[in-house]
Amino acid sequence: MSEPPRFDRGHTDDLMSFLAASPTPYHAVANAAERLEKAGFRQVAETDAWDGTAGGKYVLRGGAIVAWYVPEGAAAHTPFRIVGAHTDSPNLRVKPRPDSGAHGWRQVAVEIYGGPLLNSWLDRDLGLAGRLSLRDGTTRLVDVDRPLLRVPQLAIHLDRAVNSDGLKLDKQRHMQPVWGLGEDVRDGDLIAFLEETAGLAEGSVTGWDLMVHPVEPPAYLGRDRELVAGPRMDNLLSVHAGTAALAAAAGRGPELPYIPVLAAFDHEENGSQSDTGADGPLLGSVLERSVLARGGTYEDRARAFAATVCLSSDTGHAVHPNYAERHDPTHHPRVDGGPILKVNVNNRYATDGSGRAVFAAACEKAGVPFQTFVSNNAMPCGTTIGPITAARHGIRTVDIGVAILSMHSVRELCGAKDPFLLANALTAFLEG
Repeated sequence: MSEPPRFDRGHTDDLMSFLAASPTPYHAVANAAERLEKAGFRQVAETDAWDGTAGGKYVLRGGAIVAWYVPEGAAAHTPFRIVGAHTDSPNLRVKPRPDSGAHGWRQVAVEIYGGPLLNSWLDRDLGLAGRLSLRDGTTRLVDVDRPLLRVPQLAIHLDRAVNSDGLKLDKQRHMQPVWGLGEDVRDGDLIAFLEETAGLAEGSVTGWDLMVHPVEPPAYLGRDRELVAGPRMDNLLSVHAGTAALAAAAGRGPELPYIPVLAAFDHEENGSQSDTGADGPLLGSVLERSVLARGGTYEDRARAFAATVCLSSDTGHAVHPNYAERHDPTHHPRVDGGPILKVNVNNRYATDGSGRAVFAAACEKAGVPFQTFVSNNAMPCGTTIGPITAARHGIRTVDIGVAILSMHSVRELCGAKDPFLLANALTAFLEG
C-alpha cells in the first residue's frame, strides 16, 4: 500500500542548490553532512572509540561520507539498508605543477579525470575549486565560483573541415585552459592566488586537490520548465536524494526494522580503487564497527550482512530522441518516468530477480513508477559501484538510478520530477 510522498518539486529546487554548492566531492560531502547535522546526526572520528548509542552518525573521509542511523533498541545483528552513490564526476584536474603558458597566454596545466565529453568543456566560463592541504596538517576547502578559466576552441577559419570530419581533441595539447596574459610564467602563481582568495598566509599551502567546474548555475528548461539542466548530476543527484532519504528515514526512530545507511564514495569514475572508493575498506569497516560497538560478535556481523541490501543509485541513459538506435529496442527509459532498474546479465550491474523484487516493493510502497534499463547488445555496458559492493562485502545489491541525457557532459539533463520520485523510493526502501 502506497504512502503519501514526502518529497515534491521543492526537492528538485533543493537539488539545484546542492549541485551549485558542490563543485567537488569534498564540497559535496560537506554539504551532505550539513544537511544531516540539521536532522540530528553527529560526526564521529575514525580514530576514536565508538559507542553503541542510538541515533544518527556519520564519518567523513576525503570526498566520501558514510552515515547511518541506529534505532533505539537495535540488536547487534540488525541488518542494514544501504543507499550507495558516488560523489565524483568527470572533469579537468590541476596538475602538481599547474603554472604554464605560451605566446603571451597564462595557462593552468590540467589532467583529464574520468571520461568527460571533452567538447562540452570548450568555450565555457570555468571556476576552480577543491581542497588545500596546509603546512599545519589541516585542510581548507576553496571555491573560486566566478569566470576564471576558459578552454578556447580553435576558430573554424583555422580548421575548415571541423564540421564535416568531426572535432578531434588531443587531451594534452588542446585542453589546457587560459586564465590570463603574461610572458613571465612563474611556479607558484596559481597557488599564491588561491592562498590569497582563501585568506591564507603566503606559503601555507603545501598540497592541493583542485578541479575545474562550470560556473553557469543549474536551471529549469523547457516550455513548462519540465527539465533540469546542470552539472554533476552523475552522480550528485543520487547523493542528494540519498541524504534526504536517510534524514527522512531517521525520523521514524525506533519503528525502523533496519539500520538505514548512506554510503557516498569518491573515485567511481576511475575504478573506485582508493581508500575513499567503493573498492576500498571504508563501508565494511563502518558497518562492522557499528555491529561491534553495539556489543556484537563476528556471528552478529555475519547475520547482519547476510540480510543487508544495498541500492546502488547512479544515473543511467534515457532514450535519446536523435540516437534511438543506440538503445535496446524494447527498453526505452524516459525522463520523468520514474527511477530505472539497471540490469546486465554479465554483472556490469548487480541486479538480479530477487533484487528487482526489493526495489519493486519500495516503489510500490512509495507510489512511484519505475522503468527498466538494459544495454543494446551491440553496445558495451557501463558499470557502477554495485558489483564492487556486492563482491567485496557479500551484500545483496541492486543497481538503480535516474535516466538522464548528456551523461559525462559538463552540463547534463534530467526530468524535473525524477529527482523527487527517486528520493521517495529511497526513503521507502530505507524504512523497510
